[in-house]
Amino acid sequence: MDDGADLVSELHRSRGDLIEGVIGGTEETTTGVIRLRAMAGTGALRYPVVAVNDAMTKHLFDNRYGTGQSALDGVIRATNILLAGRVFTVAGYGWCGRGLTLRAKGHGARVVVAEVDPLRALQAAMDGYDVEPLARAVARSDFVVTVTGDKHVLDREHFAVMKDGCVIANAGHFNVEINIPALEAMAAEKRRPRPFVEEYLLPDGRRIRLLAEGRLVNLAAAEGHPAAVMDMSFANQALSVAWLADNARKLEVTVHSVPHHLDAEIARLKLSALGMEIDALTEEQDRYLHTWEEGT
Repeated sequence: MDDGADLVSELHRSRGDLIEGVIGGTEETTTGVIRLRAMAGTGALRYPVVAVNDAMTKHLFDNRYGTGQSALDGVIRATNILLAGRVFTVAGYGWCGRGLTLRAKGHGARVVVAEVDPLRALQAAMDGYDVEPLARAVARSDFVVTVTGDKHVLDREHFAVMKDGCVIANAGHFNVEINIPALEAMAAEKRRPRPFVEEYLLPDGRRIRLLAEGRLVNLAAAEGHPAAVMDMSFANQALSVAWLADNARKLEVTVHSVPHHLDAEIARLKLSALGMEIDALTEEQDRYLHTWEEGT
């Protein structure tokens, strides 16, 4: 079981002698799945892996509700700055970004979304958020949080125009989403006014406040996702491992999706744990959905 493709990367880079005994793996994160697909695409991957992150009961809940809540929790704990009325920019409108924007909006912030994908940008606009280039957004932002899974999303060009006192944080990836070496090089002075907050003073007097050393703010400055949403992710991991044990030998060496029946079973179990029941299709309704002859 992997989180971020760290284990699979180490196995393939340094301990290839152990791979013969590995029948398969599972991956929890968006970042890890991206890396694994890159490995599969170049022929480097040597055993089948199930992309747990792609399961509906994972990314629609863990990513959106878990990251949305825990990342904002980290920002609030670290700064204790009132969000209401502030400009809060989110870089990236994947499921994690959607969860974060929704919660920032719920706290009364004026939310801006920066994106490189036109479809996601359009979704953000239709969801009621301002959408604009990041370099323009940071000039008026009180908070900027990156949730992209990419490198140097906040870079020198952004620090050069960033609003005085802006709080910046990462909730998407390793501590490379924010180009910290560039910020260090630009700063005339650095101090630590609060735990988890590093304030960089620029030569022109502007202050930029970096949270949690650029690491995942929900883990470094808060407590991570609540167990009540992680349970579905871990259920996906466990059931996917069991499925791999039964099927790995006949699977192609690539990245596989979580089987739909496992995804649906986890949703049913979660509803039951919440004390909720749902309806079932009648035979007539089910038959109607599988025919083309009626209703035309």
